[in-house]
Amino acid sequence: MPLDPQVARVLEALSSADVPDPWTIDPAVFRTQVRAMRLAAPGVPIGSVEDRKIPGPGGRIPLRIYAPLECAPGPLPALAFFHGGGFVIGDLDSHDGVCRELANAARCAVVSVDYRLAPEAKFPAAGEDCYAATCWLAENSDELGIDASRIAVGGDSAGGNLAAVTALLARDRRGPRLVHQLLVYPVANCAFDTASYLENANGYYLTREMMRWFWHQYL
Repeated sequence: MPLDPQVARVLEALSSADVPDPWTIDPAVFRTQVRAMRLAAPGVPIGSVEDRKIPGPGGRIPLRIYAPLECAPGPLPALAFFHGGGFVIGDLDSHDGVCRELANAARCAVVSVDYRLAPEAKFPAAGEDCYAATCWLAENSDELGIDASRIAVGGDSAGGNLAAVTALLARDRRGPRLVHQLLVYPVANCAFDTASYLENANGYYLTREMMRWFWHQYL
């Protein structure tokens, strides 16, 4: 199957980047290098953006709350969003554009969660932070202008994993009630011997070996 032209352009842009062997680099240094590689993009107009910090199981959790540019009157549906980055990299800024697009397209509030990262905070820290933030969202829905009966969770890659984990925790811990999971290419398995892993082990920036490193840091 040929690559989507947009993906091909992204890979071409990344091909000139000096990607280190993750097994030889400190995770904090890796984060700094990845931040430096971010492509500048114009900010998508949005209704409002607010940064907050809320109590969490391991300290205060930074959040960024987006309101859409256009929405129906009354309380908004809401999406608790968890960024990707292999549980090691990523932050509120790395997925700012995605969250703006989601808020406007779905006409919902988006609450982006800056959960603790590995290896400084290993499993289950990230999942517990995401669950705590989702509980906070439900408990403070009136203040936030959010419809507590229409709360969803979502994320990309490692964030998709965390969204599914949060949904399972909400089920097992009897709340909060969720209406949807938005799982964007979620990392749902840590087996590295599947046909997809073997076929796409190299050549697409994110390698099989890099994924092994990410899981090692998290677990």
